[in-house]
Amino acid sequence: MVSDVHLGLGSSPVRPDGPVEGSGATLSGELIRIGRQARADTIVIAGDAKHPIVGTPAPLRPVVFDFFSELLKGGFPTELVLGNHDVGIVPHLPREVEVHSAGGIVRDGVGIFHGHRWPAPQLLRAPRLVAGHLHPGYRLAPTAGDPEGKRRCWVRVEVYPREAPTGRTRRHPEPRAKEIVILPAFNPLAGTEALNRERPARGRTFLYRRFLSLGVPRAYLLDGTDLGPLPTPGPGAPSS
Repeated sequence: MVSDVHLGLGSSPVRPDGPVEGSGATLSGELIRIGRQARADTIVIAGDAKHPIVGTPAPLRPVVFDFFSELLKGGFPTELVLGNHDVGIVPHLPREVEVHSAGGIVRDGVGIFHGHRWPAPQLLRAPRLVAGHLHPGYRLAPTAGDPEGKRRCWVRVEVYPREAPTGRTRRHPEPRAKEIVILPAFNPLAGTEALNRERPARGRTFLYRRFLSLGVPRAYLLDGTDLGPLPTPGPGAPSS
């Protein structure tokens, strides 16, 4: 499972695929390599396969088609859960790609959704949840070679038992998951949100205010380094 591929990020009329490090060819090759290393039998993209939010510009259409074709030719059945950037992508996918609504899917007890929309009811009953959308990152001490010091990271929440809510009934029920994982953006050019800030810019999303506050979220670098707990609103904080 990966999220936020953002094909076409940084593209131009003369370079519709974008810079080499974020190009469709580079990203499909890396995903095939990881899939084979993990002995995966399927690839699921949890939203935002492309970067333009509305529609798929004509120069980007072959980029999208070729990216998914390479995954299929690499031996991986591929599924896409639609994200907020995937409006209009379906006609430009190989017919073998299985497409799911933004409500998400459940695979082997794992509920997979993008994160811009509340997940479907069956996902809320899954023991594990996986989402993207937040582009989670961690700000480290800046250096001369890296003045921002931001790194992409995974976020994992081990959900602790909670008492039944009292008082005002919320519009959406709480998830029953024991574990929640937020995926880093797969495209290295995609912006990252430093979640170790006191008030992240994306902190208004329900993923941050409702899901990450269900336990103690921890951040992990892409190599697995445990960066420790992240600050979040306490349980019961208002949600947008």
